[in-house]
Amino acid sequence: MSGRGSAPAAQVAQDRASTRERLVESAVRMFGERGIEATSMRALTEAAGTNIAAVNYHFGSKEGLLRAAVDQTMRAVNDERGRRLDELEAASPRPAVPDLVRAFVEPGAGLALTHGARGPDVARFIGRIIGEPDPRVRRIFAEQVGPVEGRYLAALGRALPDLGDDGVRFAYTSMLGLLATYQSGAFAPPDRPLNEGGREAAAESETEWLVAFVTGGILAILVDTGRWLA
Repeated sequence: MSGRGSAPAAQVAQDRASTRERLVESAVRMFGERGIEATSMRALTEAAGTNIAAVNYHFGSKEGLLRAAVDQTMRAVNDERGRRLDELEAASPRPAVPDLVRAFVEPGAGLALTHGARGPDVARFIGRIIGEPDPRVRRIFAEQVGPVEGRYLAALGRALPDLGDDGVRFAYTSMLGLLATYQSGAFAPPDRPLNEGGREAAAESETEWLVAFVTGGILAILVDTGRWLA
């Protein structure tokens, strides 16, 4: 008797998980395309094939859904960045600038590709979030990425002890800005989707260019200010 009752319960759980996934995927796509404020809950739930009650059940509110969308798109990147920094700091209390840049940039540069066919949607979503002036949205994004990014900022400060807090923060935010622009695909050729066949090889080259460009830019600050570190 319990066996007969377990099948419907399992199906209900599966349906709920599917509904949650559809809502998050629709949020990533529509928030990226239209903007967060401009995306109505009715349009979003229609796209997901569900209703507003499902949003309230799974996320509590539109803001809760946004949090889930940010978490889904950024969690793997944050985890990988944290893992790489752990390895660097285990090997040395003061990792070098090139190593820190690589550990930070590589996971982020491959963000869209890791999401497969949803890559273009994720790229637009991240680009929209990063450029969003609404402080509530910026706070939600910061809560997701802040802990790991704060560790990198501190590590960069230790690697550049003579640059000063302002110089270190400028170097760090410049790296963030360049990487965010690349992640968003804002300047990618419009006829070349981010998940196009063979894109992986191109992305590897572009990632190397990003790492070299950011590293060179940071070290150039030291040269320009006469604080080159041997």
